Amino acid sequence: MIRSLIHCAAPQRATIFLNPLRRVHSAPPLPRQPVPDLRKTLTHYLRSLQPLVSEEELESTRELVEYFLRPGGQGEELQRQLHKRAEKTDNWLTDWRQECIYLENHLPLPVHSSPAVILPQQEYNDWRGQLRFASKLICGVLDFKAKIESPGGLQELWRGQRLCPDQYYKFFGSYREPGIKRDRILFQPRNKPHHVTVCKNYQFFELDVYNSDGSPLTEDQIHQQMLFLRAHSKKTDKEPVGVLTTDHRNSWGRAYSALIRDRLNRESVRSIQRSLFTVCLDATALKYSEDLYSSRTAAQMLHGGGSHANSGNRWFDKTLQFVVGEDGTCGLICDQATADASAMLTMLHHVFNYCSEGPSLQPPRTPLTRVPPPRKLYFNFPPESKQHIEQAKRNLDILVNDLDICCFSFPDFGKKFPQRYKMRPGAFLQVCLQLAYYRLHGSLCATSEAVSLRAFHHGRSDIVRCSSPEVLEFVQAADDPKKSAEEKFSLFVRAVESHQANTEQVGFPFSLYH
Repeated sequence: MIRSLIHCAAPQRATIFLNPLRRVHSAPPLPRQPVPDLRKTLTHYLRSLQPLVSEEELESTRELVEYFLRPGGQGEELQRQLHKRAEKTDNWLTDWRQECIYLENHLPLPVHSSPAVILPQQEYNDWRGQLRFASKLICGVLDFKAKIESPGGLQELWRGQRLCPDQYYKFFGSYREPGIKRDRILFQPRNKPHHVTVCKNYQFFELDVYNSDGSPLTEDQIHQQMLFLRAHSKKTDKEPVGVLTTDHRNSWGRAYSALIRDRLNRESVRSIQRSLFTVCLDATALKYSEDLYSSRTAAQMLHGGGSHANSGNRWFDKTLQFVVGEDGTCGLICDQATADASAMLTMLHHVFNYCSEGPSLQPPRTPLTRVPPPRKLYFNFPPESKQHIEQAKRNLDILVNDLDICCFSFPDFGKKFPQRYKMRPGAFLQVCLQLAYYRLHGSLCATSEAVSLRAFHHGRSDIVRCSSPEVLEFVQAADDPKKSAEEKFSLFVRAVESHQANTEQVGFPFSLYH
């Protein structure tokens, strides 16, 4: 079972329900995402503002909304253009959302954008166990890839409803190329990538994972490759070139342009771009007490610990980065520009189940041609690139030092408590978060929760506003001594039901508990 998901682009939620994949043959096409009614959209907008602004501000906004909705006005024209776009595109929202939220965002990927998943700590505590587990993990990912590419493919169901599988085919070989003004996504032909990128001690390697006949390497074959890789990466005095990918996107865009002017650097970067995914073999982090383990591991997964730790052992532009530590820590870092965390976790659920099985019983294969050993990727560092690396290290350490993470378990009750009262645990938790904020600050704040739109063709995700008049009424009554427990509970149920209704009007929630 997946232990924790950390996504520091608060206040959005990021826990996801993992559904089993089922084979579906010749399934009918999914419906196109509809264009919402403009007046209903703005009615919901005003309703979400009601608990956040004064009466004067709300009335002023109502007047602006009515002016926007007037016949022949700007709203009517924009809605007409939106319907026109919907007729000409597979999904009128997905490309816009990808560009506005991700590709045009200049903030660094670690902490701000890329979510990290912590898997349960493994039982090994040395490099031998690390390499063995990493080998099996790679086999598990290749097994998932083979399943989604099999005839008929695989389909994910949520409450009996099919979800769009398009994101699964974009996991492997995709890459977020930095730009000075905006990033862009690079995709490889589905049958082209045959290698993964492995990084250890700030050094990067190209590791082939398929035989010449197209069959995947066995766990033992990959393990032999890993042993070779370790023997050729023992030096620890290398420039942490991977730290460049942690910088602000426009800064990394300028550094990237300078870096790939060199032919050797360009070839090494192209190898990383074309790889299926990245595996980061981390050195052992500093020892911490058991109480601090989850928090420190979460930080390691999010950003690598800083320029003097494992942050240089990353390449954040890759869509998938699997982290395997020498001390048994492991997890996943993913870039959401290409695919949402819900799809990522479905894949990870499959991989972790694969890794939890016993030793592989696959018979050893005799490949038609010998599998080449891992190829080390070399970089040249002219003075300009060295300056970029130093600047990226400084910026990263500022980011790392500015982030506090505290992970803990809540022992009082779990998901069955709200379910007993027919409340969805995700909505229950959202209202509780609103109450906690209100108790601290005496007011509500603009908060959003991620919801999935994968029930539609090429659907990705959207957000639902968590503030509502019902939530405000509850949090104001929660600590009121004049209110009875029955009244408070009734208001709480109303607030939860209101949030559930708002969520269902948009999509379905990313929630571990639904």
